[in-house]
Amino acid sequence: MQFGWYINDWANAAFSATVLTVFLGPYLTSVARNAADAAGDVHPLGLSVRAGSFFPYTVSFSVLISVAVMLLTGTVADRTGRHKELMCGFAYVGAVATMGMFLLDGDRYLLGGALLVVANIAYAVSVALSYAYLPGLASPDERDAVSSKGWAYGYAGGGLLLVVNLALFEGHDALGLSSGTAVRICLASAGLWWALFTIVPMLRLPSRAGATPERAAPVPDRPTAGSLRELARTLRSMRDHPLTLLYLGAFLCYNDGIQTVVSQASLYGSEELGMDQTSLVAAVLLVQIVAIGGALLLGRIARRYGAKRTILGSLVGWVVTVGLGYLMPAHRPAWFFALACMIGLVLGGSQALSRSLFSHLIPAGREAEYFAVYKVSDRGTSWMGPLVFGLAYQITGSYRSAIISLLVFFVIGFTVLATVPVRRAVEAVGNPVPERL
Repeated sequence: MQFGWYINDWANAAFSATVLTVFLGPYLTSVARNAADAAGDVHPLGLSVRAGSFFPYTVSFSVLISVAVMLLTGTVADRTGRHKELMCGFAYVGAVATMGMFLLDGDRYLLGGALLVVANIAYAVSVALSYAYLPGLASPDERDAVSSKGWAYGYAGGGLLLVVNLALFEGHDALGLSSGTAVRICLASAGLWWALFTIVPMLRLPSRAGATPERAAPVPDRPTAGSLRELARTLRSMRDHPLTLLYLGAFLCYNDGIQTVVSQASLYGSEELGMDQTSLVAAVLLVQIVAIGGALLLGRIARRYGAKRTILGSLVGWVVTVGLGYLMPAHRPAWFFALACMIGLVLGGSQALSRSLFSHLIPAGREAEYFAVYKVSDRGTSWMGPLVFGLAYQITGSYRSAIISLLVFFVIGFTVLATVPVRRAVEAVGNPVPERL
């Protein structure tokens, strides 16, 4: 069962790495510029937006919509016990939308924005449902290791596809392809990869996550209507667990910074640091490779020092990394690759340990609902980071100002997390307390 869960990360990481992190940001920005007026603006829905801000604004918009969809779907999943069906269904919606990005060319920036919205929402919901499996996959003392291994599988899968895409992009002339066509093939390949490997969790995972069959609730005749009431009750009941909410507040802040750095890194590298597409793909591939070791390394450190202290240490690493990114000289690929190594070292571990730590703070039998709220803290606040990033660029015209503005998320997140008494938080929800937290 663990293997099927690991392969689910292997499958969906292709969308995160190839689409969000590498190819779509610079490419959609270039498509938007093809459609821009003389002032450099595009006008989606009648609004005036600088072409360079269209991609981060679209990410923000997609994340805001995904909040409501995740909350409702997580409640439906716990109420019906159909976690796998919903998880894989959303995965295939996202995969089809991603494959549709092959049609993105010329000045079709609105098509690109629409496909990004659909794919990003589907990705968010599918991942949130996959998180709900973690409490049933490992004992409390094993969850940090299992979660870290899942992230490592994700980075390995995403990295492997990036190797193929890098070879394709580098050899596009020899294949008789334009660079734009090569990029569109790379985007579509992520959707195909996602769809093919999702077959494994479909075959290997049980339908219900977390709860054992004897605890499973019966399937109602109108699950959505009942789940709306159940969602309202869940959100109200979370007030009974203020320490869980405090942890979510900390995660809300620092993970927003992480998600924005990841989603805007290629845009920053291409527009501010003058990196070409080949350097961008190579840097992200380097992140993927280093992140495999980083996730496993931080998992081992957490085994000795506890997840909370390890996450706090990783946040210090993020502050240093963003600061160095702001000072990074342009047109210096070696420095850019060094920055990629720093990101990879702290990226996987900080997210894997955050996931496993939260799994201890969930009342038994409410895994999908609570992890949907957790992903709201992930996806729901990551609209703020791209929005701040986009506004900073809109005001200053500098991506350096945009990237340094993200420091506030790491600083606030560190401060709040340091105040969370995680041992008491685990006891408060009635779960067994691991030896180290």
